[in-house]
Amino acid sequence: MIRVVSLFSGCGGMDLGFIWAGYEIVWANDIDHDACETYQLNIGDHIIEDDIKNINFKHLPECDLILGGFPCQDFSMIWKREGLKTDRGNLYQYFVKAVEAKNPLVFLAENVKGLLTANGGKAIKRIIEDFKYCGKFGYNIYADIYNFADYGTPQLRERVLIIGIRQDISYQYIKPKPTHTPENYVTAGQALKEVEKVSHNNEHMNIKSKTRTMLTLIPEGGNFQSIPKTSPYYVKGMISHVYRRLNRNKPSTTIIAAGGGGTWGYHFSEPRPLTNRERARLFGYPDDFIFVGSIASVRRQIGNSVPPVGIKVIAEELKKAFN
Repeated sequence: MIRVVSLFSGCGGMDLGFIWAGYEIVWANDIDHDACETYQLNIGDHIIEDDIKNINFKHLPECDLILGGFPCQDFSMIWKREGLKTDRGNLYQYFVKAVEAKNPLVFLAENVKGLLTANGGKAIKRIIEDFKYCGKFGYNIYADIYNFADYGTPQLRERVLIIGIRQDISYQYIKPKPTHTPENYVTAGQALKEVEKVSHNNEHMNIKSKTRTMLTLIPEGGNFQSIPKTSPYYVKGMISHVYRRLNRNKPSTTIIAAGGGGTWGYHFSEPRPLTNRERARLFGYPDDFIFVGSIASVRRQIGNSVPPVGIKVIAEELKKAFN
């Protein structure tokens, strides 16, 4: 069994994908209480709730692979990016310290695609450099953008994966070929089929009648820009996520973790926000995966996570490194 240490684990989306591919998660960590409760309920009680700054990495169990999605807000294209200038932007250094302490054969770090252009491109260069020369052996680094819809996720979710292969092994990582193309992507309509029958995390939000009326003016697949400028409900100067309704014949656009002002993601046929179970379906979580916390907390957990159904394909490819 390939032993895995998980950092910045969140509710466990990436861990779940690796478990499905046959890996064993031996230790995990996150600072968010609700996310840890969710993880413990669904995956296991090996998760430690603590600030990663307090972890002594030399005391971690021996492992073959380290994975994690270090916090991304300071690299995100949605928010004003400060990148490596911030404490949150520098949390990746704890990932580097863990790799340095344990020298795993492989590591996998996930982040938003805005990481590639943060700080004028200097952030990704610095991060790759730090990973490349850490530990006893150093690592060959493979950094690329992955659209998880290409790997069976019903969501157009582009993320950077930084994969490190220890330099003393001969395996050369090759990015897996897509299992899906735009012609046969898993659609939102397919993903949400009979979702109303699921009881857990399927609460409907109360929204203002004004918002409901706005949504009736937006067609399936449209957003706030679909509202006529002559309408009293017209709004301007917003990002494309705002009042975005799903198109049942396409994958969802990116589901985000937080934010008000119409950023919840909206149903294709009903004038309402998505439920958290619907969001979970758009990541590929199984219906028996139960999230712990308030509606806002669960939304954040899901939106910050890695689609397990998509990352499983990358996990399967990486198993070749251990042969």
